[in-house]
Amino acid sequence: MNAAIPVEREIEHLRDEIRLHNYRYYVLDAPTIPDAEYDRLFRRLRELEAAHPELVTEDSPTRRVGDRPLPGFEEVRHSVRMLSLENVFSDTELGDFDRRVRERLGTDEPVVYTAEPKLDGLAVSLRYEQGRLVQGATRGDGERGEDVTANVRTIESVPLKLLGKRVPAVLEVRGEVFMPKAGFAKLNAAARKAGEKIFANPRNAAAGSLRQLDPRLTARRPLAFYAYGLGEVAPDFADAHAAAMKKLREIGIPVSPELRRMKGIDACLEYYANILARREQLPYEIDGVVYKVDSFDQQSLLGYVSRAPRWAVAHKFPAQEELTVVEDIEFQVGRTGAVTPVARLRPVTVAGVTVSNATLHNMDEIERKDVRIGDTVIIRRAGDVIPEVVQVVPDKRPKKAKQPRLPAHCPVCGSEVLRVEGEAVARCSGGLYCRAQRREAIKHFASRKAMDIEGLGDKLVEQLDEKGLVKTIADIYALEAEQVAALERMGEKSAQNLIEALEKSKATTLPRFLYALGIREVGEATARSLASHFRTLEAIEQADQEALQETPDVGPVVASHIASFFRQEHNLEVLERLLAAGIHWPAISKPAADAQPFADKTFVLTGSLSRPRGEVKARLESLGARVAGSVSNKTDYVVAGEAAGSKLAKAEDLGIEILDEDQLQEMIDAAD
Repeated sequence: MNAAIPVEREIEHLRDEIRLHNYRYYVLDAPTIPDAEYDRLFRRLRELEAAHPELVTEDSPTRRVGDRPLPGFEEVRHSVRMLSLENVFSDTELGDFDRRVRERLGTDEPVVYTAEPKLDGLAVSLRYEQGRLVQGATRGDGERGEDVTANVRTIESVPLKLLGKRVPAVLEVRGEVFMPKAGFAKLNAAARKAGEKIFANPRNAAAGSLRQLDPRLTARRPLAFYAYGLGEVAPDFADAHAAAMKKLREIGIPVSPELRRMKGIDACLEYYANILARREQLPYEIDGVVYKVDSFDQQSLLGYVSRAPRWAVAHKFPAQEELTVVEDIEFQVGRTGAVTPVARLRPVTVAGVTVSNATLHNMDEIERKDVRIGDTVIIRRAGDVIPEVVQVVPDKRPKKAKQPRLPAHCPVCGSEVLRVEGEAVARCSGGLYCRAQRREAIKHFASRKAMDIEGLGDKLVEQLDEKGLVKTIADIYALEAEQVAALERMGEKSAQNLIEALEKSKATTLPRFLYALGIREVGEATARSLASHFRTLEAIEQADQEALQETPDVGPVVASHIASFFRQEHNLEVLERLLAAGIHWPAISKPAADAQPFADKTFVLTGSLSRPRGEVKARLESLGARVAGSVSNKTDYVVAGEAAGSKLAKAEDLGIEILDEDQLQEMIDAAD
């Protein structure tokens, strides 16, 4: 804005612009500016309001942040009752609903309905006066609810001021506050990391978040809102439900993008089947479909029964949660060595499928949920997702319920099971031998940055395993061309090429071999550090954890992984067979001091460089440098190419020396 424009006008202009962008983002799902530009507009408005507090209004976009904690929720009496819905659970029951509607309307013609997903959240009523949000309330008993205005104001998709000049003097909007799946996953992940209680499902998360006495907590929760109906409003606002929802959308209130208007019950059933098929792909949880007679005149004729309308019904999906009993808890080993507890359940039908097993994820989850053998539990199955135990029913716990214990040794190969302090996942340490990890171990061993065995791809590894031709990594070097040629899609030429690639891979380097072994958290850089520090495989095998930690970048956790790997007899047996097969590498001599001019220096590369980053990294490491992936106080130089971003900004903040490519090359030339 021009500096000559009065600050009042600039503030109002910014508010209108931000409201418009909120509308495009939350209602139209069609943003027209990048997030960074939106953030700049928002920051500018906040700065102006901070400088001119007398110009702050309650409907400003900056006023979404939570206010101070409330002592309790005030009661709100709804001017128009908030109704519940009757449920149907089959096509036949829905047909009966449609028949009753037509009978009461006195027609044989198909009825026009609207249909939309039934969101799994918390029903609320939003009251706007002269286009401004003045109250938010929960449904409560339908007559009275709780005043949650301060919390509703923190929800980004709820407009504080409606768009346009011609808005109703009074408008009550009924809708659902819900938590999108992505936000729910992120919220629970953060809670797990912090050791806090996690929510069982998005509905509980949404309800718990909206009913926080401290609005500042609500403001940090990823809540959203879709309107699905009206309360108090002028009669001429709209003559039908679909038209009313269209008007709400036009003035800035989000409605479900899945809302459809259709004629007859067959069209409703088609809609139901379509939504059910897409249920798992939707970004929010739903538990059915809601059908409403579209015409408001017909709704009035149909009326109500008890607290439910005769003109609407919820067609529920098959239940995704059921009760059953944990009969045992066993431990499975995954392809990466993760040891996962699995609940063996008394079989129960969930969402149309008989379920007898459910994942318990890890020991932290077992301890947090306090799951024991003999417990009655709620299990959940959503689409193709593996069933999981949601929670225990404490009142049904038998006196002899047994707590599970993490096995000390792998149930597949007998190697040690390790659980690093602070980590949730326990793992088998027999990576070279354990048959549960065999395929992934071979795929990693053969990968380009490891032994680089051309032709030994994923499909071939799976065939070799299925046919019993490999039991451990070492067996690949005992393969014969005739065995390989007999496999699917493998001819004599392909088989011979593989045998030649295997032979070629035997000439390698110690860093590549160490990386190929798949020791947990030993990547390329750590493998190079180990090789450079110890110079022989034997020295690494014999080193204890204390000695291993003398290697640059090897801390206590990585040292424990390395020591445990070389402590397993099965792993050592496979190593002996690999070396006996002819794998070798040149000896590593101790580098002269003048050959490592960048020793003890840490570089970070950022932005687009004129040469491949891997090439630059390798050159720096050959001169003794450490090339890190992030900037910290320990960074000595940041090499910045074109379009360098946050790493460059952080380096500038920390006062770290920044080099362009020419300056870096000058340093390298001087070192040579």
